[in-house]
Amino acid sequence: MLLPILMFAALGAMMYFGMRKQKRQVAEVQKMQTQLVPGTRVMTTSGLYAEITAVADDTIELELAPGFRTTWVKAAVREVVVPSTTDDADLAALTQPVDETSSEISLDKRRGDIS
Repeated sequence: MLLPILMFAALGAMMYFGMRKQKRQVAEVQKMQTQLVPGTRVMTTSGLYAEITAVADDTIELELAPGFRTTWVKAAVREVVVPSTTDDADLAALTQPVDETSSEISLDKRRGDIS
């Protein structure tokens, strides 16, 4: 007689704490979505990185590349991306001019370029 009561109590406790955690997560996501402003860099639920250019009631406009903008629902934003200093260094390395007169190819055995 005591065993079924304990089982139902344990099940009830698991359901209670599970719902509580889920409510907290939903509240955090809603708070993040209400704080979206133009200029913020975000990642969508599909893994797309973009910058917010405009915010409406339940939609945002994302700039994927300079001049290329698309409209998304706010619920598609998974997280706000915090820029790091290494991103600037990587971008600077990628945007340096390429010397097209050189025909040398650099191979590195440690990287697996050659066997």
